Amino acid sequence: MSTPPTVLIVDDDPSHLKLYSWIVQRGGFQAAVALVGSRTVEYPKDRQVDVIALDYRLASTLTAPQIASELRQLFPDAPIIVLSELSWMPAEMEPYAKAFVSKGEPQDLLDLIGQLTGHPVTRRP
Repeated sequence: MSTPPTVLIVDDDPSHLKLYSWIVQRGGFQAAVALVGSRTVEYPKDRQVDVIALDYRLASTLTAPQIASELRQLFPDAPIIVLSELSWMPAEMEPYAKAFVSKGEPQDLLDLIGQLTGHPVTRRP
């Protein structure tokens, strides 16, 4: 049995990191988190990352495009999914992101992760 893909969740809200980690794990994937601080991001060290879920609106001096640029350098093969309460992909994220998912649509997020990784989503009651 192969190891499930790892999804790196990047957000400035610890409660969102916890919630999305739970969602991702319930979908049959591994979760890693990166907390966005006011000036820095704590990225996981020495960890394989297969997909990245990046929050768009951040309470930080760092912007989502700046973080996406860093993520591209650190994890060049991992596609970025933008998470936002907006209902469309922000234009400034288009050069970095492979896809967009509205917050509050966990099944859409899981289905997209499954498509991007080729790993089936676990359906749990």
